[in-house]
Amino acid sequence: MSLNTRTLKSDTLLLTTATIWGFAFVAQRVGMEYVGPFIFNGIRFALGCMVLLPIILRNGTIHGSSQKSAENPGWGGLLGGGFIAGLVLFAGSSLQQTGIVHTTAGNAGFITGLYVVIVPILGLFLGQRTSAGTWIGVLLAAFGMYLLSVTEQFTISFGDLLVFIGAFFWAGHVIIIGWLSPRFDSLQLAFIQYAICSLLSLITSLIFEATAGPALVQASIPILYGGVLSVGIAYTLQVVAQKNAHPAHAAILLSLEAVFAALGGWIMLDEILTPRELSGCALMFAGMIVSQLWGYALFRVMAKRS
Repeated sequence: MSLNTRTLKSDTLLLTTATIWGFAFVAQRVGMEYVGPFIFNGIRFALGCMVLLPIILRNGTIHGSSQKSAENPGWGGLLGGGFIAGLVLFAGSSLQQTGIVHTTAGNAGFITGLYVVIVPILGLFLGQRTSAGTWIGVLLAAFGMYLLSVTEQFTISFGDLLVFIGAFFWAGHVIIIGWLSPRFDSLQLAFIQYAICSLLSLITSLIFEATAGPALVQASIPILYGGVLSVGIAYTLQVVAQKNAHPAHAAILLSLEAVFAALGGWIMLDEILTPRELSGCALMFAGMIVSQLWGYALFRVMAKRS
């Protein structure tokens, strides 16, 4: 397969992933009309585990589980890392799912997407350098969120606030996965973190929610979409695609998740954005792109001048 063909295939898979993830916000919004956020997440992440399990079994045993070393920490490291990732995933998904009850699918998609500009900011606490593009992206995204979520009376909806707090956990999750991924098999790590998130969500649901069987039946399609497509299939597509994807292409295409969320909310839920909110979305999307591509774009300019 030629380089251009591999790139086209990867880009197509990434675009498909972003589409699935974007429309998942619609499924999450619809599901909340019938069941609580914790039972929704508990079942959908369990379904995600079921989708990944056959692939994991086909790929073989745990890498490094037989010989423990600094590079291959073995079963203990995999389970410990998966637990921490699952705990952070539980926090982020719970805040997002609870917040989406009180906001629109489009708002939730764009605000969640802020994690791409939050990641490098959190990286400062880990001694990582941050480019000028990141700060430009932060300013654009911050002003965009002001236009999208803050009213003229300087108030913010409860749902938007919860989703915004959740974006910090999504950013933390990206950093954790970035550290764990080179040390463990990605799919096996995903399975464990999804299992932990599902278990914690189900336990929380048993304590705080009362869910009837008929409600679960009514929410079955959104749950199936969220679990099988969004968690199971889309994650697998992302892993496969990013093996050969150009980093700049991946950043742009995956950022389109927020656009598809707004598009899905408009088509399927009749959610309408005002001109002010549309301007906010545009600025937030610009901030995401600038923060991701600044270094690459600057490198290209320097290369052309040399």
